Amino acid sequence: MNKQSGARSVKSLKATSLASAYQKEWFQGLKERVSKGEPFAYLNADVPMEIFRAMDIPFVVNQWWAAICSAKQMIPRYFGFLKEQGYRDDICQYCATAFAGSFDPNQEEGPWGGLPKPTIAVTRLTCDNQGKIFEQFAKNYGAAFYPIENTIPTIAPDKWWEMAPDRWEELYESERLDLAVEELKGLIRFLEIQTERMFNEDKLLEVMELTNQQETYYRKIRDLIAVTKPAPVTIADTVNAVMQPQWQRGTQWAVGHAKDFYEEIKELVDNGHKACPNEKIRLMWIGRGLWFNLGFYQYFEEKYGAAFIWSMYLAMGADAYIRNNYQKDPLRALAARFIGMEDFLHMPPWNNEWFLSEAKKNGIDGVVYLVPENCMQAVEGSYFITKRLEDAGIPVLQLRADPVDSRKWNQERMTEAVEQFITKRILGEI
Repeated sequence: MNKQSGARSVKSLKATSLASAYQKEWFQGLKERVSKGEPFAYLNADVPMEIFRAMDIPFVVNQWWAAICSAKQMIPRYFGFLKEQGYRDDICQYCATAFAGSFDPNQEEGPWGGLPKPTIAVTRLTCDNQGKIFEQFAKNYGAAFYPIENTIPTIAPDKWWEMAPDRWEELYESERLDLAVEELKGLIRFLEIQTERMFNEDKLLEVMELTNQQETYYRKIRDLIAVTKPAPVTIADTVNAVMQPQWQRGTQWAVGHAKDFYEEIKELVDNGHKACPNEKIRLMWIGRGLWFNLGFYQYFEEKYGAAFIWSMYLAMGADAYIRNNYQKDPLRALAARFIGMEDFLHMPPWNNEWFLSEAKKNGIDGVVYLVPENCMQAVEGSYFITKRLEDAGIPVLQLRADPVDSRKWNQERMTEAVEQFITKRILGEI
C-alpha cells in the first residue's frame, strides 16, 4: 500500500458482493445494447433518471462512473489527458472524471472495457461548472447535450426529512415544482425526438412504486443500525451495497436486492453479530465516499474500537427519495424528488440540521467530514455544518481531500489526523 492509493475495504455482507457482481454484469449488458445501436444517456446524479427508466433508455450516472474509475486507480491517467488538453487538472475531479476520460485515445482500456460512446448527455445546472463540463463531454463524443434548470428554496423548513415523503408540495414550494414539471416535459420531448421512444406514464408510475419500495427497505436498515450497539455493519459494507443499487432504482432487481440487504442485516442483529466487537466509538462520515481507499474506514476499529457506522448514502435513501401520493401526478412527485437534492446536501440549514438529527439518532461520538476544496458545492456550507455539530457537543474533523483523486492523498498524514482526533477530541471528552 503506497501513501496515495490506500487500500480496499474488507467486506463481509453478501449484499455488498452481490451488488458489485451485478453492476459488472449489468454494465456488460449495457455495452452490448449500445453496440447494437440503442441510444445511451450519460447523466449527472441529480438528473431524474426515472424518466429514462420509464422510456427504457439505458444510462450511466456520472458520479457512479467516477467512483468506479477511482476504485480502478484510473484518475492519474485520465487527468493527465485533461492537462495535455490545456485544462486544469485539479478542480471538479468528481464531476469531470468522465470528461477527462473522453480524451483517452484507448477507450477500451477503461474500467470493464471502457465507457460506451454516449448519444445523450444530461445535467442540471446546479453549479457554474456543471453545464460546461457536460457540454464539452458531449462535444467530445458527438452526443446531444441537454441542460435542466435548477432552482433554490426561499424557505428553511424545520425537519425537511419528516415532510418529504407526504408533504412534498409544501416542502418544495408550488412555484419551484411548477417549473420543475415543465423542465421534465421539455426533457421528455427532447428524448422522444432523439430516441424515437415514447414516454409512458403507466411505466413511470411503476418505476415510482418500485423506488418507494426500495427506499423503504433502506429506511428500515438505517433505523436498525441506529439503535443497535455495537453496530451489525459499518459503512465499509453499506456504502457499496446502497450506492450501486441506487442507480438501478425503479427496477425489480433493486427492490429485491434492498429486501435481501435488510433481511441479511436483520439476521445479523438477531444473531448478535458485531461488525466491530470492541466498538467504543461510533463515527459518522459526512461527504462523498473515499472511492480510491474504502479500506480507510476500517483502520481505526481494532486499535481504538472506532467504527464508521453512518454515511449519507444509506441515509439519503431513507429520508430523501420516498414520495407518497404520487399516483395523481407522477411527474410532479418526481420533480419533488430531484429538485431538493442540492438543498439537503449543500445548503444550510437544510443539511446541518439533518446531519445533527442523524448524529443524535445514531449515537455518534465524532464526525469525520470530507471537504474537497476543489468543489464549490461540497465546500459551501462546511463552516455551518461543522459549527452546528460542534455547538451540539459533537466533535468534527475536516479532512481536506478529494473523493476520487488520490494524487494528493497522504495515507500516513490522514491516518494520523484521525488518530489524533480520536485520542484528543473524542476520548478526551468521553
